[in-house]
Amino acid sequence: MRKTNRYRVTESNSLWQIYKTVPFFKVCKNFIVIQLGRYSPSLKLKNWLYRTFLRMKIGESTALALMVMPDVMFPEKISIGRNSIVGYNTTILAHEYLIEEYRLGDVVIGDEAMIGANSTILPGVTIGDGAIVSAGTLVHEDVPAGCFVGGNPMKLIYTKEEMDKRQLQQK
Repeated sequence: MRKTNRYRVTESNSLWQIYKTVPFFKVCKNFIVIQLGRYSPSLKLKNWLYRTFLRMKIGESTALALMVMPDVMFPEKISIGRNSIVGYNTTILAHEYLIEEYRLGDVVIGDEAMIGANSTILPGVTIGDGAIVSAGTLVHEDVPAGCFVGGNPMKLIYTKEEMDKRQLQQK
């Protein structure tokens, strides 16, 4: 189960009430910073922009590839450990706006994790240290440390023990 906080709405759907949940100018600023970062060829500049203006926690030597899309409304709820890779065009969400409610949840990506291109990470998910997420995966639940997962819906492909055994066989 994802770790999200749920907030009921009583009027129209929650997206129509977006600026009751997050200030308009915050969204505008975040959008501009994220667009600069998405197209920046400099990993250092991108990490600096995201740490400084979005308050994202990004570890040393972490690489967010071209076109990665952090959450526009709540980027401060995203934490990525050191020496991790987030692949091309991945979306990291910390919010969900639904018909009768909206949900917020922290996204935690551990150290030395690898997220494949075109993946989507939903709010309230933790991806453990050394985990590998295959390209195109919908991450809808926690990923244990050292595991290899993939697919839509996401499934466990190899446990940490199986991954360790495979790496020993390749040496």
